[in-house]
Amino acid sequence: MRIGIAGITGRMGRLLTEEVAAAGADVSGGTSRANPDLAALAAQSDAVIDFTNAATVKATAVAMAASGKAWILGTSGLGADDEAAVEAAAATIPVVYAANFSAGVNLVLALAERMGAALPADSYDAEIVEMHHRQKVDAPSGTAIGMGRAVAKGRGQRLEDVMESGRHGHTGARKTGAIGFAALRGGQVVGEHSLIFAAGAEHIVLTHRSFDRRTYATGAVRAALWAVGKPAGLYTMMDVLGMA
Repeated sequence: MRIGIAGITGRMGRLLTEEVAAAGADVSGGTSRANPDLAALAAQSDAVIDFTNAATVKATAVAMAASGKAWILGTSGLGADDEAAVEAAAATIPVVYAANFSAGVNLVLALAERMGAALPADSYDAEIVEMHHRQKVDAPSGTAIGMGRAVAKGRGQRLEDVMESGRHGHTGARKTGAIGFAALRGGQVVGEHSLIFAAGAEHIVLTHRSFDRRTYATGAVRAALWAVGKPAGLYTMMDVLGMA
């Protein structure tokens, strides 16, 4: 198995290199700022793992679709147009797109959906609090948004219709059924996410903490090994874990 790594010289790229070798696969190469030719990388790979930048996603989607190879996408901060490009690529190739590749986080997302379905929106206010290192450039994090989408799905809603993020000033009373987000940044926190259901008589808090980015690399390599040979389609880590 030949796995290419987009952004191979970065922090995640170095971990991915180690985890590919640990899984018994071969690193076919990688892209970097000095060598950004993703089409050439895809041509010599069975799958490409991409944890780069949202600004490159549209171009990467086109290149990966043309290559016919599996694309494992963990880049966060994607907009609606970016996600549309990912979906278009998935019509041609297998794409595993996940807010987070940690097995533990994906179990939390599954629980979040079930809790959203079980705890009525008119009596349990859902709030998501996340904290990351000071270098993170997007907020809320992709994992936090994934949590929100899971809760909204459980409630039969679209997150875009009920999301409240970055409250400031005289906002008025909290809207019933809203899903709120707060993003904290500081130090070198790898990732902390808490989903809070707050009712008048009780609070329920579901928390996941990451202490090492390697868990994301391990999951992404697992996804790459799983995706090669799969039919074209848009998959998630839930599919990889057999939980879809």
